[in-house]
Amino acid sequence: MSRPIAPKLDFNTPALRRHRTLRALKNKLAAWGIAGGGLSVIAAVLLIFFYLLYEVAPMLVAASIEPANQYPVPALSQDKDNQTLLLAMEEQSEVALRVQKSGDMTFFKVSDGTILQQESLPLAGTVNAFDVNTEASRLMIFVNQQAQALLVKHNYRVTYPNDQRLITPELAYPYGVEPLNLNTGASPIVDVTLRDGEEAMVIAALNEAGQLQVKRYLKEVDFLSDEVMLEYEAVNLPSIAGHINQVEIDQTMRWLFVLADQRLLHIINLEDESLTQTITLDAVGTISSMSLLLGENSLLIGNNEGKISQWFMARQDDRWRLVMARSFVLETPSAVQAIVSEQRRKGFYVAGEGGQVAIYHSTAHRSLIDEKLVDGDIEFLSVSPRAKDLLVQTKQGMIHHFKVDNEHPEISWSSMWDQVWYEGYEKPEYIWQSSSSSNDFEPKYSLVPLAFGTLKGAFYAMLLAAPLAIAGAIYTAYFMAPALRRKVKPIIELMEALPTVILGFLAGLALAPFLENNLLGIFAVLVVLPVAMLAFGFSWANMPAKIRHLVPEGWDVILLIPVILLSGWFAISISPSLETLFFGGSMVDWLNNDLGVSFSQRNALIVGLAMGFAVIPTIFSIAEDAIFSVPKSLSYGSLALGATPWQTMMKVVLPTASPGIFSALMIGMGRAVGETMIVLMATGNTPITDVNIFEGMRTLAANIAVEIPESEVGSSHYRILFLTGFVLFLFTFVFNTAAETVRQNLRAKYGQL
Repeated sequence: MSRPIAPKLDFNTPALRRHRTLRALKNKLAAWGIAGGGLSVIAAVLLIFFYLLYEVAPMLVAASIEPANQYPVPALSQDKDNQTLLLAMEEQSEVALRVQKSGDMTFFKVSDGTILQQESLPLAGTVNAFDVNTEASRLMIFVNQQAQALLVKHNYRVTYPNDQRLITPELAYPYGVEPLNLNTGASPIVDVTLRDGEEAMVIAALNEAGQLQVKRYLKEVDFLSDEVMLEYEAVNLPSIAGHINQVEIDQTMRWLFVLADQRLLHIINLEDESLTQTITLDAVGTISSMSLLLGENSLLIGNNEGKISQWFMARQDDRWRLVMARSFVLETPSAVQAIVSEQRRKGFYVAGEGGQVAIYHSTAHRSLIDEKLVDGDIEFLSVSPRAKDLLVQTKQGMIHHFKVDNEHPEISWSSMWDQVWYEGYEKPEYIWQSSSSSNDFEPKYSLVPLAFGTLKGAFYAMLLAAPLAIAGAIYTAYFMAPALRRKVKPIIELMEALPTVILGFLAGLALAPFLENNLLGIFAVLVVLPVAMLAFGFSWANMPAKIRHLVPEGWDVILLIPVILLSGWFAISISPSLETLFFGGSMVDWLNNDLGVSFSQRNALIVGLAMGFAVIPTIFSIAEDAIFSVPKSLSYGSLALGATPWQTMMKVVLPTASPGIFSALMIGMGRAVGETMIVLMATGNTPITDVNIFEGMRTLAANIAVEIPESEVGSSHYRILFLTGFVLFLFTFVFNTAAETVRQNLRAKYGQL
């Protein structure tokens, strides 16, 4: 009997050829789409990286100074009364002022020295003493041989005739044209110091005999004429040792700094008229120059060896003391001839011998420029209000105009990551405080509190979320009944759709006050709840099989819901009684008063609870999928060999799923690190470095959200906010790279099970 002939299959029919062509096209399109999507993600990440770098890069550009022009000193003569007392520039750096010892004032163009206007003071005789309140205030004091003092302010009126800017200088007399009589005795005044405030004015006058007199003038405004009236008030000074060389007064008009014998610095409290401290400056060297930094809180003292030290008042052992915070040194050691502060930043210019000029920034402790700019010795330096122009007058009768490019001197590695001793602080600290209502403010750009707050918030969030999410994923994927799992898993994943702004809102307005009023109850829950669950589990396991079998296997977890609710209610309800019994009625007061632990209503504990709640769905979903995806053959094989379900879980399932679980934790950690709204609304938003769980913090992401709308585009504040984003980007990149390395190692180790 012959076999039936098998039908011949033709795999090369037109239909099959079309099918194979179409399938190949689909495969190529899919491959191109996947590759394009991956490349697009990489391109987007690189674009973010380079954009952040683009915004940060200008802070890394070194300062530079270039000569613009030079010309003879305007209205210069050989008369000794023609000596220059002051050089100053207005806001636009178009008009400059030269004040002479004769009392004449010459306004000239910065660009070429052309004289625009000349004024003479209504003050008899020549000027014996002269001082400027601050360069920014433009208020000057002139004292003649008869001890008559006249206060003058140079102003600039800006108009636009024919659409061309015209700057017209003018003089103002804020306290009238009648001179004040300082009346310091028979000897003429040789030095004067002025400090003007909103409510008072202080003038310190030193005569030829070495006698120092300080006068305080209280201000009253005439409500009819708006004229400021000065009411004299004498200040009695304690005895001062040594020959007085120079006097300075701080911004608050509380501290009087008196330099005597070029080596003794006396600090006098003008409020109680007492000598607070005397410092011997022998270690500093021979003093050649002393000036106040912007804000008039710090003294800059230069010596003959090119060293400049910064001093300010700080609390030491519960007393105010003058302390040296930092020092700067000229590259070419020479005597410091002049120190001039910038008008809006904590930078200052130093003139050395032989035309040397250096630019420093005090807070950042940076040396920005140090080079020889002119030939010959420097007589005066003048910095424009915007610190973009510099006038240098030499003793040879020339003025040199320089353009300065120094946009971001406040930023340095030490100012961002090291402890900095800020003016008025007791010791060096990590501080972030980017703005203030005062123009004399010292910016504090330490990133340490922000980085610390980021890690602190993420740590407490993961402390809550990681164990709950992983434990929940293990039970749901391995022990829970499939029908129940199909209901529980979507509900938990749905939690991830909750807007974080709502979670932050609820945490700040509801959870924070509830936790403050029931703090001990929250801690009692951490004890009562596990005990209640263990007790119920033990009791349930030892119940008769007939009772246990009433609940289908994998559904018994539902019985824990009332246990959790009742134990939580019980712990909260006994909280007042426990607080009365152990803490005198209030655990919060006990923490603050007895234990010395500060308690803030919006703190890291609130963030841990709220942000942990937001992170749980992310970790749970990924970890549950990883555990559920472990091949059942591995579990069945382990059980068949005699292992218990728990042993199978610990020895087989978890090691196999460990790469996925680790990925879940890392993604959850990334979510916690980058979280903004919960941290912003559920904490005090205070940038401090305190591990206390009851204190608040500020994170890098929250700081950007808070301050970027207020920052001036292109300013140091603006760019350092981008730098915080860049730091957060690098932190996430490095952390994820390390996590991926660990995940790949786990996959290689357990992937063959």
